[in-house]
Amino acid sequence: MKGEDVRGHLLRSAYTDFMVIAAPAIVRLDRGYVAVEGPEAADFLERMLSNEVASLEPGEVRQALLLTPKGRIIAPLRAVRESSDAFLLITERELAEPVSAALLRARFAAKCEIEVRRYRGYLQLGRGEGIRNHDYGVEAYESWSEDERAAADSGELEHMRIEAGTPVWGKELDETVLPAEAGLEATHISFTKGCYPGQEPVARLHHRGHPNRGLRVLELENAQPGDELIYEGKVVGRITSAVPGRALAYVRREVPEEARLHLSPKRP
Repeated sequence: MKGEDVRGHLLRSAYTDFMVIAAPAIVRLDRGYVAVEGPEAADFLERMLSNEVASLEPGEVRQALLLTPKGRIIAPLRAVRESSDAFLLITERELAEPVSAALLRARFAAKCEIEVRRYRGYLQLGRGEGIRNHDYGVEAYESWSEDERAAADSGELEHMRIEAGTPVWGKELDETVLPAEAGLEATHISFTKGCYPGQEPVARLHHRGHPNRGLRVLELENAQPGDELIYEGKVVGRITSAVPGRALAYVRREVPEEARLHLSPKRP
């Protein structure tokens, strides 16, 4: 199969508005939940996560990362302060146990309990109850409960997620990806807070260097995850997620935003 010429940048259109109208109002989210509760829960999480959480008021939420000492991602998450001494960490379902295990190993004498909670997650498009969710480029609210609700599958939101440029675990994020490559520095990391695992390599890259690649939204057809992107005869990127008309890809930093890239399918 021949490769295709694709734009290396996103052209906005009525596509986003169409997806907002077409998407179901309530969507089921495949989330994992870890509760951290106790008189030292805030101090403990402040030492463990990449963003400030001790300053949250009850009901507030902040995105953060749990990192290895080398700055690799264990899990992206949202930290919700439920009360003065209780937090709920929201991540992907398959990451709840790894998050809980990593926190338990590091807890030592901290006075807090760590437990995986078996909640069901939901996203309400438009105004609703819960915490604000910006992953899909539209107004939406995320909630959770022990009860089963009628809801559509989360795959219905894939077009909107890609259009918004939001990375997810298992596609754009894994243990080999640096936070800066995925564009998470502005949303998930504080460069003024105290120490946490992975702080030194993250800060060093931020202040003294730059990542060699970055996540971009591309306008193209017929792409599949794993397809390579060619520019001036060289492989400069790889597709991570794709739907008709759009894709997410990691692309080398030196490739211009307006470049036309060649798609080289990786298929049998």
